Amino acid sequence: MAQESPKNSAAEIPVTSNGQLEDSHEHSFNKDLKRSLPVGLGLSETKITSHGFDSTKEGVVEAGPFPGSSASSKSSVVSPSSAAASRLAGQGCDLIVPTGGRAQQKSGPVVLADEVKNPAMEKLELVRKWSLNTYKCTRQIISEKLGRGSRTVDLELEAQIDILRDNKKKYENILRLAQTLSTQLFQMVHTQRQLGDAFADLSLKSLELHEEFGYNADTQKLLAKNGETLLGAINFFIASVTTLVNKTIEDTLLTVKQYESARIEYDAYRTDLEELNLGPRDANTLPKIEQSQQLFQVHKEKYDKMRNDVSIKLKFLEENKVKVLHNQLVLFHNAIAAYFAGNQKQLEQTLKEFHIKLKTPGADAPSWLEEQ
Repeated sequence: MAQESPKNSAAEIPVTSNGQLEDSHEHSFNKDLKRSLPVGLGLSETKITSHGFDSTKEGVVEAGPFPGSSASSKSSVVSPSSAAASRLAGQGCDLIVPTGGRAQQKSGPVVLADEVKNPAMEKLELVRKWSLNTYKCTRQIISEKLGRGSRTVDLELEAQIDILRDNKKKYENILRLAQTLSTQLFQMVHTQRQLGDAFADLSLKSLELHEEFGYNADTQKLLAKNGETLLGAINFFIASVTTLVNKTIEDTLLTVKQYESARIEYDAYRTDLEELNLGPRDANTLPKIEQSQQLFQVHKEKYDKMRNDVSIKLKFLEENKVKVLHNQLVLFHNAIAAYFAGNQKQLEQTLKEFHIKLKTPGADAPSWLEEQ
């Protein structure tokens, strides 16, 4: 092989049945190959192709042309035998055999186009539907604000919703005032407790005014104790009303927002269908009218469902609100009246009726044993 012309760029290589080079010929083949290649052509430009078929003489060495050489390199290809082709087909390889009989094997994973396109097409379709729906709803809102479009109105339900929103604002104002009262009462109780301690200290150090300081110390401590009891009742009132306003009423208003969105969509598709019905009816417009009728029916059912849900929630909310506020208002009145009347027993009895437990100072803090 060392005496062959450099233009001959391919040579047959004996291979085994599993596609590996025979050990006895590997060293001599590499030596002859280096001699036969043109000067300047490295092994990195040489591709060795071997087919692992039943025949032991199938194999090809292909070398690329030397840069700057005018002669084109020719490669001799040994076509696989019929047995090898059947074996390759049995292995499930991706093989393309042209008409001329030359076999080429494609590299890379096999990708199905449908599996790639389907998710993208689905997302694109969702974006298209969302954009169309947003456009229709925006157009409907602008038309209503400009006074050009019509809207569906349930007078009874709209009146209940307006009352609920107005009541929510008033309840929030009551909560702010009650929280202010609680803060001021806490400061007063804290001041009375400090004043009682100061009187008690002077009662021990002033023998002449021992009784007078003692009376004032006991009075301030009693006022501080009653103030803590009233503070517990007010905080319980605040917590209950806060739950009613920020959770129960807010949940109902969230359903109201969903109802209003469904109403806008319903009116938007209703207007769209009315515009199509006013136009000509031909082969091009009939499918659009039928599709618009189907979308209108879907949004009408959604609107009816949301209207029914809002009506039910408003009914249950009214019942729950009356029950909660009745108990809380009775608690607030009895506690305030007993405190300013100086009726300590009545004040404590009011807290027992509503199962209110006062927190003792420092009860929430863990003991030093628990911290260990």
